[in-house]
Amino acid sequence: MQNNETNFTRRERYKGTHPKAFKDKYKEQSPLQYAADIEKVMAQGRTPAGMHRSICVAEILNILQIIPGNIGLDATLGYGGHSVEILKCLNGSGKLFATDIDPFELPRTQQRLVALGYNEHILAIRQINFSAIDQVVYEAGLLNFVLADLGVSSMQIDNPDRGFSIKVAGPLDLRLNPQTGLSAATLLKKISALKLAELFINNADEPYAEILAAAIIKNIAEGNLITTTTHLKTIITHTLKLNTKLGADDVKKTCQRCFQALRIAVNNEFGVLDTFLQKLPDALQTGGRVAIMSFHSGEDRRVKKSFQTFFRAGIYSQIAPEIIRATAAECFANPRAKSAKLRWAIKA
Repeated sequence: MQNNETNFTRRERYKGTHPKAFKDKYKEQSPLQYAADIEKVMAQGRTPAGMHRSICVAEILNILQIIPGNIGLDATLGYGGHSVEILKCLNGSGKLFATDIDPFELPRTQQRLVALGYNEHILAIRQINFSAIDQVVYEAGLLNFVLADLGVSSMQIDNPDRGFSIKVAGPLDLRLNPQTGLSAATLLKKISALKLAELFINNADEPYAEILAAAIIKNIAEGNLITTTTHLKTIITHTLKLNTKLGADDVKKTCQRCFQALRIAVNNEFGVLDTFLQKLPDALQTGGRVAIMSFHSGEDRRVKKSFQTFFRAGIYSQIAPEIIRATAAECFANPRAKSAKLRWAIKA
């Protein structure tokens, strides 16, 4: 007689109410499967690991004024939260193009959106940099609307393997697409103290750029290669304690600025944004609308200057008179919304 009983393997136990290790937070990384758990995390004003909470959704939709039949672009797809709201506005008519260069997160986002019923007929996802907006226009024609959320997605920050966070140990990488270009660790091996100080100033307005750059390059010259996020954070923290009287909060902010500066450098973020802004007017139909959300002054200055330049030239008929920020209620529910700066323009 055959034994038809199946041997079942017990699923790994969810470690505590709030597991600390990213790999242990499998419930939060599977939002469709564990919806109730996700709601609890979000109700506490936290962003679940492996997810991203879209910012200024109502404000963006009000700017773009999307109607069924429109053709548009979500230039930075990320987790797809903004795209889902845009697709709801299209209501099955028209098409949304979406671009992203992250080879790890883009397939996951595409899988989630397909599961929600958004296939190639209504949503076309392309793994290209948003500076190649002209390639989208070649395929789609002139666009009714464009959205660009320039912030790094929460799921990239939360995953220690990506090296974006100063909170946990991970490789000092910081590339949005780790398959191309130089990592931050490699950049530090090749750069001089003078150039690194310039990088900290130009990319993050870091007031202690010179002493930090000197300390970092001195460590590397002595044979202490900096390959992890915690190693770099330790050097920055130690240098500030020796040379300044900064408190813990200000030290943390300096660490964040230095990591930001390196991330901008390894991804050529300012160059990519400048190219995108230059091509943008030619991608829009007459009356086409664009909304761009930035998260630090270097990005916002570029967006503001570009909009003003094209407005004075008569290429944009209207531009945002001032920055739009997330509401107090949204910032309370999602602290990562506090630094968001939203601007808009309309093609003449």
